Amino acid sequence: MKHKVYIDGQAGTTGLQLRQKLQNHKDVEILLISEELRKDEAERKRLMNEAEVVFLCLPDDAAREAVKLVENPNTCIIDASTAHRTDPDWVYGFPELSPLHKEKIRHAKRIANPGCHATGFIAAVYPLIRLGIIGTDYPLTAHSLTGYSGGGKAMIAEYEAENRSPLFDSPRQYGLGQQHKHLPEMQYVTGIDTPPVFCPIVVDYYSGMATCIPLIASLFKKKVTKDELLALLTEYYKDAKLISVGTEETNFLASNPLSDTNELKLYVEGNDERMTLISVFDNLGKGASGAAVENMNLVLGLDETTGLL
Repeated sequence: MKHKVYIDGQAGTTGLQLRQKLQNHKDVEILLISEELRKDEAERKRLMNEAEVVFLCLPDDAAREAVKLVENPNTCIIDASTAHRTDPDWVYGFPELSPLHKEKIRHAKRIANPGCHATGFIAAVYPLIRLGIIGTDYPLTAHSLTGYSGGGKAMIAEYEAENRSPLFDSPRQYGLGQQHKHLPEMQYVTGIDTPPVFCPIVVDYYSGMATCIPLIASLFKKKVTKDELLALLTEYYKDAKLISVGTEETNFLASNPLSDTNELKLYVEGNDERMTLISVFDNLGKGASGAAVENMNLVLGLDETTGLL
């Protein structure tokens, strides 16, 4: 018998991606709501409480309200919004960070799906803290390139408009006020003392992401060379099925080669004095719907990569 799942907000970018992935998933049945009842609270509530797993693909306030509709104690909610990512009553859905993270997800009824930029940052920084290479007081910075699908339907429409502004032809930095919605999550999950100086950049391609964290070796708590750092991170993620570690030999690194996948590759670049860690992945895959399916698989007792490779 297939596991029943429901997507609340299935018309949005993440919701559509989730539905596409789950339609090809051999172990689940998607509970569908008719278009005319899509905003009917009673029908939504009925379907949520019938499902084993509910995905929330909604704005933050709507996600908080949707949680109140679930009364079935056996229903697991996976929230793709920002609403619960720093809530201690919710499990953070990044199983590769540690065996404890994975075990908590397996038994959770409330899971906060990571944000896309935050996924790239945390994948690089969390092991550095855990391995004692940098302290929580390290002055972190990051810049992160994303395809325009990360901005949702409105931004997709702007970029794909026939008579769009020529300014959209070049990369555009945004979040200039250092108040990006992923910053609290980056700080909360990694345990750093202050959020990083963060520079997100939207680029003229549909999907793909590259999050870069510069590092200065003289500020490390534990002195390591570039090759030693590569070896340590390779060992750290050796059991991860969707995360790999390596280097780029061409001296060029594109930000969208993992588009349309659910994988993440962490690159260790630079030299023994100045290094960069670069997380390359799909903002719609490991940065959104792919991560949600991975978390669902763990909750349902399936291999985490089912339907993702």
